[in-house]
Amino acid sequence: MPDLEKILALSRLFGVTTDYLLKDEIENEEFTDESEREPIKRVSLSLAGEFLDWRAKAARRIAFATLLCIVAVIPLMLLAAATETIPENLAAGLGLVILLVLVAAAVAVFVSCGFKNAPFEFIDKEPFETEYGVDGMVKERQKAYRPAYVRINIIAACLCVLSPVPLFVGLVTGKELFTVVMLSATILLAGVGASLFTLAGVRWASMQKLLKEGEYALRDKRKIRIKETVSTAYWLTATAVYLGWSFLTNDWKLTWVVWPVAGILFAVVMCLCNLITERDERR
Repeated sequence: MPDLEKILALSRLFGVTTDYLLKDEIENEEFTDESEREPIKRVSLSLAGEFLDWRAKAARRIAFATLLCIVAVIPLMLLAAATETIPENLAAGLGLVILLVLVAAAVAVFVSCGFKNAPFEFIDKEPFETEYGVDGMVKERQKAYRPAYVRINIIAACLCVLSPVPLFVGLVTGKELFTVVMLSATILLAGVGASLFTLAGVRWASMQKLLKEGEYALRDKRKIRIKETVSTAYWLTATAVYLGWSFLTNDWKLTWVVWPVAGILFAVVMCLCNLITERDERR
């Protein structure tokens, strides 16, 4: 029994429907009208190389932008804790300005990467075929990158697990300013861990997309689109809640708790998303 890609290729080669190829009984050929069907895009060896090189660069930029988004709240927290030496209004205003500047810089990076990725957008959204030699080249790159991918993920996981340690040290001392500094260190460690996950994941995903492996197999593309939509809506909502709560209460020392809570709930939302899509597929 050939796999789905070979069935599609046979269908195009002989100009018959896939149903005709899969039926057990021999019937009259059910020819397809090639003129009415859009041609499937093909990924050449040079295009695949350009895509992988670009995604390697984009991974570093997206990881940096992710780090900026996470650490953007640190200056605001430090300034709010230093109100004994800085006027409270000045500290809040300056901290908010720095936060918005850092988030704006991160958004600029995300938007720039989105525009530069436009020539390769069809790889994410449309069916495609790879020309001779592409799979072999990608597998060689994947094999060479695997040790670094594993190493980066191990370091990122360790940083995320150890990130609460500075906060615990700060809580033991009981000094407010020192506790805020240690909390900032916790956020920084967690941010570095998240950016490392992004750095490794974006590059690895680009290889899986070309090979149609893992989450990027044909059967899982619908799941990915649903996850991306839900993820975007979720984090936009979390940002709106954070900013709305902060502006209404002006209690910036407390409202940062939105982000760790949102991070925990995000895992729950993704699990529910998987369950719903799997249930729909079984129907």
